[in-house]
Amino acid sequence: QVQLLESGGGLVQPGGSLRLSCAASGNIDSIDTMGWYRQAPGKERELVATITSGGSTNYADSVKGRFTISRDNSKNTVYLQMNSLKPEDTAVYYCNAEIKTVVTRNYWGQGTQVTVSS
Repeated sequence: QVQLLESGGGLVQPGGSLRLSCAASGNIDSIDTMGWYRQAPGKERELVATITSGGSTNYADSVKGRFTISRDNSKNTVYLQMNSLKPEDTAVYYCNAEIKTVVTRNYWGQGTQVTVSS
């Protein structure tokens, strides 16, 4: 049974920083692309950033220059460093990963709340 466990969310003031972590566990053969998505109240879930197993990254325009995605393949963990946070970054952030066990499928974490407010 594969699980994605997120941590690091919370309340932060505008201009502040947070670091999210997501660790994959279980009977994992390999992990391809890992990423972060977010969903604000009343809005669709949207892509924040992704990173391939080789380290290639992709970012939403709204977070470029402020957020950095990285991963530690030895720990099956992906990180999201969020700087210069804005109120519009407030959302539930979800970890996503393409994980091969017997077959390759997409997995989601349970979500972690990020609130940017003074």
